Amino acid sequence: MTGVRNGGDLVVETLEALGAKTVFGIPGQHALGLFDAMGRGNLHFVSSRVENNSAFAADGYSRATGEVGVLFLSTGPGALTSLAGLQEAYATGVPMVVVASQIPLEGLGARRKGMLHQLDDQKASAANVTKSQRLIQHASGIPSAIQDAWTEAISSPQGPVWLEIPQNVLLDPIVVPPVEDALAEAADNPPRVELVREAVKWLSTAERPAIIAGGGTRRGRAEKSLLSIAEKLRAPVICTPGGNGAFPWNHELSLQAWIEDRYMTELLEDADVLIVIGSSLGEVTSNYFTFEPRGRIIQIDAEPRVLESNRPGLGIRADAGQALAALDEALVIGEAGPDWHGTAPETLVKETLAKVTARLESQDLAKELKFMADIREAVPADMQTFWDMTISAYWAWSCWDARDGQFHSAQGAGGLGFGFPAAIGGAVGLETTGKPGRVLAVSGDGSSMYSISELATAKQHNIPVTWLIVDDGGYGILREYMVGAFGKATATELSRPDFVKLAEAFGVPAVRVAPEDVGDALKAGFAADGPNVVVVETLLKMFGPTHLAT
Repeated sequence: MTGVRNGGDLVVETLEALGAKTVFGIPGQHALGLFDAMGRGNLHFVSSRVENNSAFAADGYSRATGEVGVLFLSTGPGALTSLAGLQEAYATGVPMVVVASQIPLEGLGARRKGMLHQLDDQKASAANVTKSQRLIQHASGIPSAIQDAWTEAISSPQGPVWLEIPQNVLLDPIVVPPVEDALAEAADNPPRVELVREAVKWLSTAERPAIIAGGGTRRGRAEKSLLSIAEKLRAPVICTPGGNGAFPWNHELSLQAWIEDRYMTELLEDADVLIVIGSSLGEVTSNYFTFEPRGRIIQIDAEPRVLESNRPGLGIRADAGQALAALDEALVIGEAGPDWHGTAPETLVKETLAKVTARLESQDLAKELKFMADIREAVPADMQTFWDMTISAYWAWSCWDARDGQFHSAQGAGGLGFGFPAAIGGAVGLETTGKPGRVLAVSGDGSSMYSISELATAKQHNIPVTWLIVDDGGYGILREYMVGAFGKATATELSRPDFVKLAEAFGVPAVRVAPEDVGDALKAGFAADGPNVVVVETLLKMFGPTHLAT
């Protein structure tokens, strides 16, 4: 009965005490006690249309605000549907607390009692996409379990943490008093002193130091220390897709984010000491595993499984912010500056960027270069952007200057459908924290269909998202891959709706424009109220891969 305190109240009260303001999810039968309690609290609930998109939205909320994303799920199908979204959060290190309902206590234990939504072991399904999983079996354990989960989520390496609570534990009346306070502080994750000392020794004598700034640099809020270290060493800095924005784009030492270009790979291979921050040197960062460094590597990462996973080096397990602050404080540079075979690093950076530009300009990519430049010119400098897995996003990985905004993409797990729901979460989060909420989402026609139902969510909550859909009639990047590898594409072409009419059916304003008009259309969308859609029908090409060169 509504008004009677139950286990759901303890969930809501604890989350509020920890500072949560917004929750994403979808109601379900076993979670009704949770939603009943939410009606007595102050949490703002955003109901998505598919649980996977709820997970993306909670992820986007956290990325945009730096706060913990909170996700409510129902048992069985609802919980399982969220997993692809949680994989992206887990791979990218996004702090989230996930509260899933469960079947009643008496049904647990893998006995096939025929209960609705029953799984043999629901939390085991989440084991590959969350930091840890907990089953709460009594109401009095709820506040401490949520507090512990919040602490784990914000402790580096950050990530989503899974809690599940049986239906009767959420519904039954409780004698536990209201939660008055809750405290969660990130666990300390500093670098070992001797490792910092050894890294300083290497760097103090380096002639050709260089830096790769991965996503961990941003998660660790290490941008200030990164800039200081780079300037002390006069070390060229390149950002990975996840690290985009960690270093000033137009700085004289910035190689920007052209991590997939062979000219950049060759420069990094020539470094005698390479600092790798918050990156595994994985598939994209290593230019598809063609990267063969000849110097020594200092690798800093909060996740011990990342360290030396692809290349041997001096592995420093630590939060990137703490590690770079310690390194910056200890680093003293002598009078002898860097020497890249007689070339100053600033000159080398300028020359290398010019080579990349010349390579691009030789590939008949004028339409693509102008399209991306027009989007960048239209987007305000401080606006956050959310990119799906689409050709525009693959361009953005390398060419997007985040300026004063933030660049977010699904490069962690690489699943389709991230852009629009993550942007919804980001916009909600920004408004919740008192900032302008307008954000940009970019999808292809294929990826947009994964989240098209969230137009209803955006309309219902009047969320200020401008959604750019680049419609090329299929899975464009897969089409390119197949034609390149096999001479023809199979199963990549898609029958798709009239996106303008479909958006309008949801009550969301939409326009279709030519590629050359994308900038003006976006500016109009940014100036409007609530959600809107811009559709561009065009076929974009990727720049030629350099890792295949012989």
